[in-house]
Formats: sequence, C-alpha cells, structure tokens
Amino acid sequence: MPRLYHLNQYTSLRKSLRNHATNAERLLWRYLRQRQFHGFKFRRQEGIGRYIVDFYCPAKRLAIEIDGDNHDAPEQKDYDHERTRFLRSCYIRVVRFRNNEVMRNIRGVLRKLERILLTPTPKPPP
Repeated sequence: MPRLYHLNQYTSLRKSLRNHATNAERLLWRYLRQRQFHGFKFRRQEGIGRYIVDFYCPAKRLAIEIDGDNHDAPEQKDYDHERTRFLRSCYIRVVRFRNNEVMRNIRGVLRKLERILLTPTPKPPP
C-alpha cells in the first residue's frame, strides 16, 4: 500500500505553511495545541497524500480547513472539491471555516468542533 501521510516531497512546503500561518490559523491553533481541546491531538499542516490540510486530528480522522477569500475563486473551489473528495475516500471527515468566522466567532467555531469531536466516529473498513 502506498504511503499516505507526510510524503517527503511536501516536507519543505508543510514547514513553510506552518511558519507563515494566517491570523485565523494561529488563533485556532492556540486552542487546539498540546491536547488542550478535550484531550485530542491535532497536527498543523498535515500531509495526506498530495494534499496538506491546515489541522488534522488522527484519532477522529478529522481535517480542519481555514479558508480565506481566495477560496471563492472558481478554480480554487474545484481544487477544494477534489481535495475533499480524496480525503473522504480515505475516510477522513473535512470541516471548513472561513478566516473571518474564526476571527469573529472563535467560541462558535470551537462549539462546532466540540460537537463533531465528541460524536462517536464510525471505524473505517479494514
């Protein structure tokens, strides 16, 4: 079976994305880091296949994407749809938030994540 996580060709890009996080990503990371959000482990800029997701919780197979205005462009919407389809084929759930939603309503974002994380997750087939 081919390797799915942390493909070597994306290591430097993942590092660059972590070092140049948006304000919304930095804000959300303050709540998710070091297992402080309900004890769940999150990773930043996680490589999954040829894609890099903003945050990933392996225990719940949950990818979190924080989208800026550039995600409104038609070609970006197509790319996002393709990425989501790929992640779902790997039995990974995807939740998206807008930058301004994170910045203006972090408590609401965290409540939504709490509901998702505390709901039992079906196991993927072997």
